[in-house]
Amino acid sequence: MNIRENMQNLQLHLRETPGYLFIKRVMDLCGALVGLIFLSPLFLLISIIIKLNDPEGPIFFKQNRVGKNGEQFRIYKFRSMVHHAEDLLDDLLDKNESSGAMFKIKNDPRVTQVGRFLRKTSLDEFPQLLNVLKGEMSLVGPRPPLLREVQQYSQYDKQRLLVKPGCTGLWQVEARSSVGFETMVELDIEYIKKRSTLFDIKIMIKTLFIIFHSKNSY
Repeated sequence: MNIRENMQNLQLHLRETPGYLFIKRVMDLCGALVGLIFLSPLFLLISIIIKLNDPEGPIFFKQNRVGKNGEQFRIYKFRSMVHHAEDLLDDLLDKNESSGAMFKIKNDPRVTQVGRFLRKTSLDEFPQLLNVLKGEMSLVGPRPPLLREVQQYSQYDKQRLLVKPGCTGLWQVEARSSVGFETMVELDIEYIKKRSTLFDIKIMIKTLFIIFHSKNSY
């Protein structure tokens, strides 16, 4: 399947100004650089804990994701699952608790004890600041999906791919894991339609407030 096929024919009309895109990129670069510098001691501590908890696996989890206009890239996260988690996925697909083209299990048996804490606090997501520096992601935008998920997308769903994916977004601050795929798509499309520098800043501020609130994250 050609993911980029017919992207230009999607329904959503994007209103993007060069000024907004420039400011957004500057915010991405500054935010990612400052975050990586100030969080480096925490990164070291998390790395040590991950290795102590599961010495066989790597510290970082790298996975192919789909970004803007169907471009694929490798996302970086702190590993929150057992090192052979991908090999166990097929046996868990029938236990999916989410609707549509998204896989979620509240008590995923592949998640390590340390990984549960990292996920609830979103600390596992912090290495994505490297993806932001590389220009593959933004600080704010739709979450980057897996290839197998995109292969199930309708033309309407593919509107999520019209903009650069983000570390956080409207879905994360409004609902997180408490809603299904269809609601996530609607929230992502709402964000894309409303995109502005002020809206991005509001979402980032909300993210700071909820980052340690674990109610709807797993």
